[in-house]
Amino acid sequence: MTGLSRDVAAFQAQSAFSGTGFTTSESEYVVSHPVRRKIIRILIFLGSAGITSAIATLVLTFIGKSAEEAKQNFILLLGGLLALYLFVRSKWIDRMMRKIIRKLLNKFFPSLKIYDYNQLLGISKGYSIAQIKVRKNSWLSNKTLRELQLDKEGVLVLGIYRKVGEKEVYLGAPSGDTKILPGDLIVLYGPEEIILNLSKRVKGIKGKIEHEEAVEKAKIRAMQEEMELKGE
Repeated sequence: MTGLSRDVAAFQAQSAFSGTGFTTSESEYVVSHPVRRKIIRILIFLGSAGITSAIATLVLTFIGKSAEEAKQNFILLLGGLLALYLFVRSKWIDRMMRKIIRKLLNKFFPSLKIYDYNQLLGISKGYSIAQIKVRKNSWLSNKTLRELQLDKEGVLVLGIYRKVGEKEVYLGAPSGDTKILPGDLIVLYGPEEIILNLSKRVKGIKGKIEHEEAVEKAKIRAMQEEMELKGE
């Protein structure tokens, strides 16, 4: 519900609930988000209370009991653990619980529906989001987005920050007629290698050649991605 993959969410939830506090880079990623941190805090609290209750119940199960009663309680305990194990491992139960929990969270905690933009935007797949400060000698400077044809390189301009007097104005999803000016801070999404090249690309023949090379790379990358989609 907060955008994490199922495997990562399950591991971190079990770690918090059991009180093991297993530390990985993923755990740092989890606690850096306020909603996820709140969930982890609740799981730690419930886990601590659950362990205390379990220990107390276990002790009371055998204290002051005869050998026969202790044996019966031990068998019941094993039976209960087995039933709990089967309950947890049941895929049908898992599907039903997920549906119920999702409905409850959507109804009572709509703010929990937060997306993991790293995952959605394919940051781990070679794509990146970056900000570029446009210099006077930049290949991007004083050209419209239609003239730049960054989309042919596989790069999208998500927004532009521009100083207007004493204020900084943000233009989201700019059109093709929008001109990039020196001093603009542009927000780009695309292959990390291409964006890095764009930040260094200067005016002139060299910049034009780099643009043409990037367009050719984008065509090859598009073909590769299409083949992957087809399972070839």
